[in-house]
Amino acid sequence: MSEHQGRQLASKWAKTAVLLSHAGIAPHIPPTRRYTGENLRSMLRTHQMVVIKPVCGAGGHGVIKVTQDGSASYSYTYYAQKKQFSSFNALKSALDQQRKGRAYIIQKGIRLATVGSRPIDYRVKYVKTDTGWVYRAMVGRIAREGLFVTNLCRGGTMVSAAEGIRSSISGAAVQAKKSKMRELTVLATQLLESRFPGIGQLGFDYGIDKSGKIWIFEVNTRPQ
Repeated sequence: MSEHQGRQLASKWAKTAVLLSHAGIAPHIPPTRRYTGENLRSMLRTHQMVVIKPVCGAGGHGVIKVTQDGSASYSYTYYAQKKQFSSFNALKSALDQQRKGRAYIIQKGIRLATVGSRPIDYRVKYVKTDTGWVYRAMVGRIAREGLFVTNLCRGGTMVSAAEGIRSSISGAAVQAKKSKMRELTVLATQLLESRFPGIGQLGFDYGIDKSGKIWIFEVNTRPQ
């Protein structure tokens, strides 16, 4: 049963925009906007915590958590480094230096369920074969101590999805959460394949927040 390498699509913005067009998927996508100063100011005012990431990028590189605490206190966290600022303009200037001119998107920050105070998210790998789409993996990724990104290349720890859900939420939730991730994966794949014919491998990054809601953070067409 051979796998299809498939079409590559780097832009996180393009894929997110398509997913937001579906009424059954959109509620599971964190509010997302293109990175501009005004959009950042507005989203911080609304959500207090956001994550900014390159439109094209992988491995957690360039992903920055940004928070607003009160009207004149801001901070950002990049890997294990945290910097604080007393004005929005100082924050934006520092972020623009980090971005190095690259296009970014802004997403509402999600307070993920944790395993021993370390955030956990999930990777679902779905690939197209000669007989149709099949699952290749559904695993949890626990962030390295002190980091908010869970990428294995950044020191994250891989566990089975069942173990991750059991450890961060409850054993009773395992089947329902795995079933919902599968349902969303199938729906999203149908949508993405209709919009981008030729895709053959998809890696879905899911999160489950502290209240148990499932979120889709992004979809990769070259999953590791």
